[in-house]
Amino acid sequence: MSSVAFKEWAIICETLGAGGQSVILRKGGIHEGRDGFSFQHPAFYLFPTLFHEQIARTSLPASTPIPAGTPGEIGIRQYAEVEWTATITELETALALQPFHVWNEEVVRGRFQYDEAPGIHLAFLRVYRCEPAWSFPDAPRYGGCRSWVTIPDAPADIRFSPVLTNEQHSLRCAALKAALKP
Repeated sequence: MSSVAFKEWAIICETLGAGGQSVILRKGGIHEGRDGFSFQHPAFYLFPTLFHEQIARTSLPASTPIPAGTPGEIGIRQYAEVEWTATITELETALALQPFHVWNEEVVRGRFQYDEAPGIHLAFLRVYRCEPAWSFPDAPRYGGCRSWVTIPDAPADIRFSPVLTNEQHSLRCAALKAALKP
């Protein structure tokens, strides 16, 4: 038995789990294949990574602690459902999304302009806390520059609590859609 997980910076996972943002922005990993990246799964666990992670690459205060895990283990604390996706093809639009995520402008510009096809993918998520959080041993199969990994199934007693109320979630969705309109 296994589940799908999306690899994301640990600080982004924590921000999503705290209700600080409801979007994931992604250009794609090196191992995404010929067709490139897509949000190919409608729901997934968030797999926190420390690879490439730097608080300096976010808009968070420099004093923000980088979430620390247990060495040799992967801790799963969030689950997400994709409500809708968009491909952002205008840099001005990508930069205007700053109120909805914690990447700094340099990261957004860099990801947007990376490779021969400018643009960035966005997923609007409904995020849940996993209760209890759970973990499993780290392994080489989880490494590399890929967005999606297969992980062991969650414990049978796991529950999911939404990080935002229905009203908060709806308001954020409406604000994001308004920001995406030309």
